[in-house]
Amino acid sequence: MPTISRFEEIEAWKTARQLTNLIYKFSSQEKFSRDFGLRDQIRRAAVSVMSNIAEGFESQTQAQFLRYLGVAKASAGEVRSQLYVALDQSYISKEQFDQAFDLADKALRQLVRFIAYLENNPKSRRVRDDGAEYLV
Repeated sequence: MPTISRFEEIEAWKTARQLTNLIYKFSSQEKFSRDFGLRDQIRRAAVSVMSNIAEGFESQTQAQFLRYLGVAKASAGEVRSQLYVALDQSYISKEQFDQAFDLADKALRQLVRFIAYLENNPKSRRVRDDGAEYLV
């Protein structure tokens, strides 16, 4: 696996970003936008996937990174569950549901593989500051 130097390079983060944009788009539709509780919760869950990947990447230890990735994975599951509510309440169409569900599931699967990789390669995440200069 190539070295990742920024969280924006993580495939699961890229997928989570697509998911978040889609959730915001769908939850801005008339009926969905008026269900403030569900609208806000599904948005928070989608943003949580992205945010926890980023926060974990910027954390100081491998163990912290893995914990944040686990939270991101759980949030992807939460989005999937809330999509059922949106579908059942006719806030989104079956096609919209499938599109968002597939992205949430893709992010979850990417996270599972990334977590497994990091657990099997414990030295894969090292802090380096190549040529950094510190002025005091």
